[in-house]
Amino acid sequence: MTAEVTGTTRRGPAPRIRIVGIADTDSYVKWTAALVGSAPEHWNRSMRILDTPLAVSADQQRAALATSGLPGGAVARVGLDRLRRSLLDDPPDVVVLGARGPLVRVLARLLADLPARPVIVTGLPGISIPATRKALIYRRGADLFVVHSHRERTEFAALSVRTGIRHRFALATLPFAKAAERARDRRHDADATDVVFATQAVVPRERPDRLRLAEMLRRLALADSSRRVVVKLRAAEGEHQTHVERDSFPDLLRSLGATPENLVVSTEPMQSALDHARGLVTISSTAAIEAIARGIPVLALDTFGVSPALINVVFEGSGVLGGEDDLLAGRFRLPTPQWSRENYLHDGADDDWVADVERLVGLRRQGLLAEPVLHTGRGGRLRLAWERKTVLGPMDRTPAGRLAVVVGVPARAVVRTVQRARRRVQVSRSAGPMSSR
Repeated sequence: MTAEVTGTTRRGPAPRIRIVGIADTDSYVKWTAALVGSAPEHWNRSMRILDTPLAVSADQQRAALATSGLPGGAVARVGLDRLRRSLLDDPPDVVVLGARGPLVRVLARLLADLPARPVIVTGLPGISIPATRKALIYRRGADLFVVHSHRERTEFAALSVRTGIRHRFALATLPFAKAAERARDRRHDADATDVVFATQAVVPRERPDRLRLAEMLRRLALADSSRRVVVKLRAAEGEHQTHVERDSFPDLLRSLGATPENLVVSTEPMQSALDHARGLVTISSTAAIEAIARGIPVLALDTFGVSPALINVVFEGSGVLGGEDDLLAGRFRLPTPQWSRENYLHDGADDDWVADVERLVGLRRQGLLAEPVLHTGRGGRLRLAWERKTVLGPMDRTPAGRLAVVVGVPARAVVRTVQRARRRVQVSRSAGPMSSR
């Protein structure tokens, strides 16, 4: 018997729901596994890791699953063709798409073509302030967009109304924060001497800024040899990340000369690194939320500014922003209670994503689930072939994919040339009045 849901009141037994997560890159695998793993235990929970050129390594997969709540046997690696077959053989009620925007669009179309399409859930794997139009566009084929704070829901909902890109949003505690709260009792303050730096692939983006950050960490280690400074990497050498990292911190540190013995590089899971941390420093990594959830003070560096490009505007008003002097002096902080409630550390009772999924599954079983909005955008089918080729690379051997490369690469080069020219004109116009003063 299917549960009947009206608002938040449920009558009858809870529905048995089969939920499957699909992801490929490191951050999305971690997020998807954790979200699916946080679903009610009476649901049938599993995951498929999609083979793409950026798919996680075996070590990254183990680290992602370590605190997810999903057993290893519930996770399988598949190619795109095998994925479709597995969904036909054992149809899920719900699929969580945890992937980069173009891949979400490819997978949403695949799911929409199934005989009995599942409820499609999607979301973003970390701090998502400010809300962006691109996130809405790429994920408009989903039935439910999961956000992780009251502020995110407010900002995404407002952007959805302004742009006319309609979405249904639901709130879920950031899975990493939930896992961090469970790990809080493992913390032993007497052993908490490490300063953990959470790296990011493209924050900051430019080499001079990344080199300056490496120099700061080196100075921090040299200032106190009894304290370990742990550079926590997202991937080991040769492993892929969601975003391409051009100047890795191990390379940058080596370029500075002899590395202090107490400046160490680690690829262990973040939760393990935090077990012995007295403070965490980052620019905008979601690891800051994990640390705060465990009561570990943080420092969100504003040395390079505060901007959407640095993904750190969310920390304005939190009390945790600080500069190089704060880092060297060890001035780590916990945010204000009001900021915490609005940003990722709300009361778990506020979460409504499970209730929303159950309601949508009820509509699906009655044949009342609305058709997904599958927006093609400019370029029609050729654009879709281009997106498929972009995310699958050499793994896509379709004729349409080959044609998309032949047409798309030169066209993209022209578009980028025009965009760069427009930006130069805009900069020139904005600089003109200032230069005349």
